[in-house]
Amino acid sequence: MSKAFTKESETDDDDDDEMGLPALPPGGKNYITPSGYARLKAELLDLIDNERPKIVEIVHWAASNGDRSENGDYIYGKKRLREIDRRIRFLTKRLEIAEISEPSLHHGSEQVFFGATVVYQTLNAKGGGGDAGAGTGQERTITILGIDEADTTQRQVSWVSPIARTLLKAHEGDCLKLVTPNGVDEIEVLRVTYPAPASA
Repeated sequence: MSKAFTKESETDDDDDDEMGLPALPPGGKNYITPSGYARLKAELLDLIDNERPKIVEIVHWAASNGDRSENGDYIYGKKRLREIDRRIRFLTKRLEIAEISEPSLHHGSEQVFFGATVVYQTLNAKGGGGDAGAGTGQERTITILGIDEADTTQRQVSWVSPIARTLLKAHEGDCLKLVTPNGVDEIEVLRVTYPAPASA
């Protein structure tokens, strides 16, 4: 079916899919930290004020050079322009529905909320055999953040991920059951921390 005959909501979903970005849960909120919101907003403004005008200028210059079918600058420029416009639409949509949540409001709490950094340990180590670790597994540290800001390389997870959903509302010392593709793991919450509030 031609995109000209698709509803706008369908093309919006296509934008998310094509960019490989996670979808929001149906009816869910788009929680984000103030710093995550600021980063997305800065990216949006940079695309609108700097990146897009540069590419438009390149495309305009390339178009004036004649045959567009074999004009690499023109073809690449148009492709890049579509990518930028898609990203602008995505960021605009996500920022409009963002629910800013300040993790430092929970500073000192032992309960897991959005923005918490959690240290947990698996209790049923698989394939350990014998008494190595007395049945305990690895200790892991994660920070629970928004879908659009979590970076797994920095040990950050989205609040809709299975581990975050298991941990949310738990307290230090709680033992929980985490469903994984390999079965059910028992985990214990060891420590919960939040950033300190900014001094006034």
